[in-house]
Amino acid sequence: MAGTRRERRRRTRRWRRATFGIVLAILVIGGVAAAGAVLRNRDDGHVTTRAHPSSTTTSLPTTTIAPTTTTRGPLGSGQPVSFAFGGDIHFEGDLRSRLLAAPESVLAPIAPVLSATDVAVANFESAVTERGTAQGKEFVFRAPPVALTALASAGIDTASAANNHGLDYGAEGLEDTLAAEQVTGFDLIGIGHNAAEAYAPHRMEVNGQRIAAIAATQVLDEQFVSTWSATDEQAGLASAKNVDRLVAAVAAARVDSDTLVVFLHWGVEGQTCPSASQQTLAQQLVDAGADIVVGSHAHRLEGAGRLGNAFVDYGLGNFVFYNESGASGVTGVLRVTATGRQIDSYDWVPAQIRGGVPQPLDGEPAERAVAAWNDLRGCTGLTP
Repeated sequence: MAGTRRERRRRTRRWRRATFGIVLAILVIGGVAAAGAVLRNRDDGHVTTRAHPSSTTTSLPTTTIAPTTTTRGPLGSGQPVSFAFGGDIHFEGDLRSRLLAAPESVLAPIAPVLSATDVAVANFESAVTERGTAQGKEFVFRAPPVALTALASAGIDTASAANNHGLDYGAEGLEDTLAAEQVTGFDLIGIGHNAAEAYAPHRMEVNGQRIAAIAATQVLDEQFVSTWSATDEQAGLASAKNVDRLVAAVAAARVDSDTLVVFLHWGVEGQTCPSASQQTLAQQLVDAGADIVVGSHAHRLEGAGRLGNAFVDYGLGNFVFYNESGASGVTGVLRVTATGRQIDSYDWVPAQIRGGVPQPLDGEPAERAVAAWNDLRGCTGLTP
């Protein structure tokens, strides 16, 4: 069944988004507005949408999904939807040559886990470009547009570009990243020609449920905060440092969503417990209407569990990554099943990064890894 889904995804990549105009009215919360929508139909049984206000800049790109309809019913009218979440992805080092050689199979070891769910989301921390100037920072990541093909082929529906590597190659890299979305038909969240676009959700209709996914980064090098953050006049990333704007975007998406996901880049590198700022932001987003809040950046797994009626995972760790030694290579896929605002269940599919790619574990190693993952909840304040 997962193979059938991958075939549908291959056909999907031939489609390009068509702009039908702004369909979401402005919602003002504390003087902050959320904006319009663009509709893209796919032939894989989903209907996907992404809020994209008109821009002045144009540039160059084990459950089967049930068929869905473009008709929007009342909130919570559908069946359960299964989600998969993965952590940090890039294609640097040896991964780049493997990507170029076989983009549709480079993530094959983990693809069955991702494709077996209805909606899969991860963090893609690279500029999608072959141009631009590397910014003045220790680590800079970039990848060719075919990287987005690799994500789609593995079963990933959308990925966050809102992180501390999204603009690693400056304005030209940003222009190419936005263009790559158009060329490949793969929607990146947390990035845009302006703030309204960057904070806009990726939307899908699955099993009669309206799904929305928003992304933002709480992690930006101090010298880049002003130049990398999207504003009403500036292209860039959705910044979680602008809490009011992010909360307003979540509240706006809540109005016509059954299940609302917020994917964040947050936390402290090397830490396995959430920071106070993570915990504060998680509560603010849940209060604003988020049902699932997940994120990455620490390069370590952090605890997960319930926060009231919502679900929070503070750290998904590395996912497709060149550093796989020790704790850096401990990874997995978070699976959550939700029916509207109700979190039905969740579990952790443990994996180990080998050759840069997650390899699922089984047997006793898997049991130990799941127990260790559950133990991480102890310092989070979350409940099982």
